[in-house]
Amino acid sequence: MLRIPCPHCGVRDEIEFRYRGDASVRRPAGEAGMEAFLAHVYERANPAGWHLEWWQHAAGCRQVLKVRRHTVTHEIGAVGLPGDDLPLPEASA
Repeated sequence: MLRIPCPHCGVRDEIEFRYRGDASVRRPAGEAGMEAFLAHVYERANPAGWHLEWWQHAAGCRQVLKVRRHTVTHEIGAVGLPGDDLPLPEASA
């Protein structure tokens, strides 16, 4: 089970949160075309390592948070607000 440190409520269990998706995906520009929008909606990477995700503290403050999580170890590296910059660590060889 994940323990996510909410910046507003403190450390809470994963069951209080709702996963909201990949935080690194950017919506294509309006003139990008159908293929770009299909890729945006249906194609996602499945990285092994650090990843940025959106989580909502649904059973707490209801805020949407940006979380840096390791997809293999489930370690939480950082938690911030949507506008915060959470750089991903360099991949180790």
